[in-house]
Amino acid sequence: MEKDWLDHGITILVVILIFTVQMLITTFLVLFERKFVAWMQVRIGPNRAGPWGLFQTVADALKLMVKEIFVPRGADRTIYMLAPFLTVFPAFMAFAILPIGPSFEFVHGDKTHVVAIQGANLNVGILWLLAMSSVAVYGVMLAGWASGSKYSLLGSVRASAQVISYEAALSLSILPVLLWTGTLDLQEIVAAQSGWNWYAFGLLLIPFVSFFISGMAETNRLPFDLVEAESELVAGFHTEYGGARFMFFFLAEYINIMTISAVAVTLFLGGWNGPWVPVQADPAGWQVALGVLYFFLKTFVLLFLFIWIRATLPRMRYDQLMSFGWKILIPVNLVFLMVLAGLVVMQEVGAWPAGFFR
Repeated sequence: MEKDWLDHGITILVVILIFTVQMLITTFLVLFERKFVAWMQVRIGPNRAGPWGLFQTVADALKLMVKEIFVPRGADRTIYMLAPFLTVFPAFMAFAILPIGPSFEFVHGDKTHVVAIQGANLNVGILWLLAMSSVAVYGVMLAGWASGSKYSLLGSVRASAQVISYEAALSLSILPVLLWTGTLDLQEIVAAQSGWNWYAFGLLLIPFVSFFISGMAETNRLPFDLVEAESELVAGFHTEYGGARFMFFFLAEYINIMTISAVAVTLFLGGWNGPWVPVQADPAGWQVALGVLYFFLKTFVLLFLFIWIRATLPRMRYDQLMSFGWKILIPVNLVFLMVLAGLVVMQEVGAWPAGFFR
């Protein structure tokens, strides 16, 4: 029983640590985006709350939390109040199963415990990620429908069509990774990319690019932010929201950005792999810390790309958005998947040496 209680305690501690780090990075990401976009647009950006505006995100959060909670007259009160939480919860649940560092062992008494820097190590981790990304759109759809506003309703209808379109492309861009590694376990996918064998720089470059583009559409970021489209729909699906509930939508967007970036790192950029971090052997403490640092550095590079694209590209028209998903991304992924399946089959029958394309 001692081992069981200790293992449960370790798991709870890891989950709390991951949640705390995620919230801190999200807070920093909001400030960094505002500063970086201001610099690109030759503006000053936040500079009043704290030195260099470092406390601006905290000040905004406090302001939103103390604002009055109101419900529009024609809204469905229960669903209206519940919808913001349905957008935040899946984002946390998706990030919780990502391995952000190598597993290590420690001895307690006469027993050895294995600690995974991961909320939960599921053997069907990819399916969980896809499920959470699909569930997240329900919060957006319900918020738009329950608000009783035509602008909110149009935003939620756009969200459902956009997610259906790009969810297919997102799933098809993940399938080559599963086909190439032969597993749904995220730990095994990361281990398969050891020794600089990162899929994004090899045969799976096209799925990586497709995944990143589909991820931008899933998170409703420019140039795919037709769900909000301020010039057309006021604020889209959250037009009738204010205060703390608007903050939850805002928070969910940035958590989703971080989650998509972290998933891309895990599937295509080697996860926590890097120099001096062993995959099989029990790593030392500094090697574990170095692996976690590699993971977040790679994630930050993709987060920077999200912000850079937002600051430079204009919003697409809605017909362009749908055409790009159905006529370009999905066909390209299907063709690539069929070609890769042929390569794998030919390798299995011995047409060329095992690992020839790896």
